[in-house]
Amino acid sequence: MNLSFLLSALLVLFAGGMIALQAPTNVMLARAGGSPVLAALISFAVGTLSLLAVWLASGHRPGVTPFAALPWYAWLGGLYGAAYVAIAAYAAPRLGLATLITIGIAGQVLVALWLDHVGALGLPRMAISPARVAGAALVIVGVLLVRRG
Repeated sequence: MNLSFLLSALLVLFAGGMIALQAPTNVMLARAGGSPVLAALISFAVGTLSLLAVWLASGHRPGVTPFAALPWYAWLGGLYGAAYVAIAAYAAPRLGLATLITIGIAGQVLVALWLDHVGALGLPRMAISPARVAGAALVIVGVLLVRRG
């Protein structure tokens, strides 16, 4: 295992932990504001300001040209995140945090398998194999075990 892989894996592990923290903090915002959509808006506003500060500090200024050639769907990433954050703020108190997170991971794995299989959005093709299907099935079993807990 090379250092780049290890660092990437540790960063993703950390980010996954941050996602677990995001749902309950957004539930607090949703309760205070009476709306999971408002909670998501506040969450994204804080995130946007944070990213703006980091980007400005980085000094990286690519200009507009590289973005002009992108397909329309390249701009939808924030929409997916916004939907997840609003849904999580609604669902966390109803499902419990561990069930919310494991169901979300199951959804991620299933869609990722399909995206890999077709090589969607510029990703390299990685065919669905019995081992990959078994891994996804184990994630789904994990959802059931966490829920029954």
